[in-house]
Amino acid sequence: MNITLRQLSYFKALADTGGFGRAADICRVSQPALSMQIRELEAMLGAPLVERKARTVVLTPFGRRILHHAERVLGEMHRLEESARWRDGLAGRLALGVIPTVAPYLLPDLLARLRAADIALDVQVQEGKTARLLADLAAGRLDAAILALPSGGEGLVELPLFDDRFLLAGTPGRIATLGSRAESLRPTEIGPAELLLLEDGHCLTDQALEVCGRGRGHAQINMGASSLATLSRLVAAGFGLTLMPEIALPVEGRDLTLLRFADPEPFRTIGLVRRTSSPDGGWFEILGEVAQQSGRAVLEKVAGLVRKVSGR
Repeated sequence: MNITLRQLSYFKALADTGGFGRAADICRVSQPALSMQIRELEAMLGAPLVERKARTVVLTPFGRRILHHAERVLGEMHRLEESARWRDGLAGRLALGVIPTVAPYLLPDLLARLRAADIALDVQVQEGKTARLLADLAAGRLDAAILALPSGGEGLVELPLFDDRFLLAGTPGRIATLGSRAESLRPTEIGPAELLLLEDGHCLTDQALEVCGRGRGHAQINMGASSLATLSRLVAAGFGLTLMPEIALPVEGRDLTLLRFADPEPFRTIGLVRRTSSPDGGWFEILGEVAQQSGRAVLEKVAGLVRKVSGR
């Protein structure tokens, strides 16, 4: 019996998608080629793995047992490949996920530093919300991810990178209405009818609601913007106030008046995560150190910008 890894990966794709066409697309082969490999696998094993229906397939009881073994074999092979890939530290190919409220502001500096350190390093970036990044990380589609801590995921190593403080952003007129309260303002004192936040699913929204002492279902809070770019334009147009992460200010702080909160300032912790099972030949610490340098560099520029814009 000479079962190949290709056959097992094709079978897993078929089981995951439930159809030969979709599995062939994922595996980047023709449907007949994938079907032939599945039939050869069934012939070697001596029993059908799937029930073939008009537009879908269903695993047989025998197929479910074989799928369990296939996943174990493919998982071990993936870990073997990872061990070889990371034996020399941060080298080769790196699949990195970043949340949308960090990616546009940190990546330009981070990627420049990584390229300067090793021009041969192939960094593949995926931007996505936390839930998606955690799922892709668990499935092995990502090596690491930059997101807000705690991540809420299981089986992860978390490395804090830097604290990203929240500032109050609005038009000059809206900020002026705070009057003397501006010197001692706390997030919980912002009127809910004035607060604009990102749409559901962004961890930044959860963090902003928490620091403002608001519930997710608060009827007066507008959570409709899909990006910080849209949110900042709505605020600049006078539709409300928002909590702006400090790292986004050089890009999204244009035309906004910014106000720092009284101490202790609210913040989120941005960190780097990887699977606990992922081999670490030093690459994770190297990546974390470079990401920390990038975060500090961006935030140092922001400090001067806030003093200039808000006058504080």
